[in-house]
Amino acid sequence: MIFETLANTGHEQVVFCHSKDAGLKAIIAIHNSVLGPALGGLRMWPYKSEEEALNDVLRLSRGMTYKNAVAGLNLGGGKAVIIGDPSKDKSEALFRAFGRFVNTLSGRYITAEDVGIDVNDMEYVFRETEFVTGVHQVHGGSGDPSPFTAFGTLQGLMAALNHQYGNEEIGKRSFAVQGLGHVGMEFVKLLREQGAKVFVTDIHKDRVQSAVDEHGCTAVGLDEIYDVDADVYSPCALGGTLNTKTIDRIKAKIICGAANNQLADDSIGDELNKRGVLYAPDYAVNAGGVMNVSLEIDGYNRERAMRMMRTIYYNVGRIFQIAKRDGIPSYKAADRMAEERISAIGKIKLPSMGNNGPRFLGRMRGQ
Repeated sequence: MIFETLANTGHEQVVFCHSKDAGLKAIIAIHNSVLGPALGGLRMWPYKSEEEALNDVLRLSRGMTYKNAVAGLNLGGGKAVIIGDPSKDKSEALFRAFGRFVNTLSGRYITAEDVGIDVNDMEYVFRETEFVTGVHQVHGGSGDPSPFTAFGTLQGLMAALNHQYGNEEIGKRSFAVQGLGHVGMEFVKLLREQGAKVFVTDIHKDRVQSAVDEHGCTAVGLDEIYDVDADVYSPCALGGTLNTKTIDRIKAKIICGAANNQLADDSIGDELNKRGVLYAPDYAVNAGGVMNVSLEIDGYNRERAMRMMRTIYYNVGRIFQIAKRDGIPSYKAADRMAEERISAIGKIKLPSMGNNGPRFLGRMRGQ
């Protein structure tokens, strides 16, 4: 059954990692390494079942293949998940055990932080393997990728505004932002700096209050965010919020946010396109974080990272051009852009087998 699933999804390798002493139950999935080593974050989540965890890591790793391809990176797609509650199950032993499993892949998979993981956790992983990004700056890393993801999302937003309205004037628009985690709050801050009207919601009331007090946002209820009369709906929490129950309520003409897997399924993307709602594909918009950490592979430079973020504007604009050229919804255009690049490079490269790819030249493990 698992091999049949992998055949359908196109995955190259799935590794199940277990350490009874450390309490580790993890899965690493490498989807595609044609463009280079598979880079993708580590997520820690209290999955209800092992099957749910497997489905998530397969979905997320495939998404990283497309994200890295559209971003123009010489990297394939991978992902890892740890089954556990990040609020109570973390330990040094857990993350060091995970790092040892990553190291056995000899560079075919490069990990980074994701939901439930922070830079402190990455420090423990880093003690066991060099194939980790998002470590502290003292090790030559880039630290928290959230500000870069938010800045990249802003670039995608400007491309969407220009396509839909013929200008990039953020301050003249209103936004309904769902989710105020690290990225969502940074995104809100950038919007308010431009003078935009911003409505916010989050399951954590303290975050909502911070957005109101510190950034002058307007708070709305969790379910009310879909009914806000805003120009742009920006999902920045978990995925799937664009579904049959919500799209009839959303009044925005642009959907652009930092969340992954925003469309519950492809039919939602088709319906948004029919209605004239411009959807900025999530993995093209939120690529700022992975762009940033990818620079650690050859030696990190913040100025270079900020210049790289601005390519998201052109990537998203290119997706809209392909959609218009081929008469397809934007989500399909993003996939087409990624697949065309993978196909072209695949004709001249073999899948990465580790060790022969880029090395972490900018730092030495353990320093």
